[in-house]
Amino acid sequence: MIYTIIFLIFAILLIPLAMKSVTDRNITHAAVYLMAFLFVLSASFIFLGASIVGAVELLVFIGAVVTLLVFTIMLTGGKEFE
Repeated sequence: MIYTIIFLIFAILLIPLAMKSVTDRNITHAAVYLMAFLFVLSASFIFLGASIVGAVELLVFIGAVVTLLVFTIMLTGGKEFE
């Protein structure tokens, strides 16, 4: 029962995080919201019982893709969309 409640909380958190990562005008904040979205998504996979998918999501997407995105933002000096 507690796993269902935690999963529902994570599922409710996914929608605003996804919307905020797409609609935020500051690109650094959008990358942080994307990282939070992917973390909550991997946690929801783990609570559903697909722990390998959740671990791969943590390692590949958060560990590599978002880190590369943040390094690209920092190197190019991207601040805000116009």
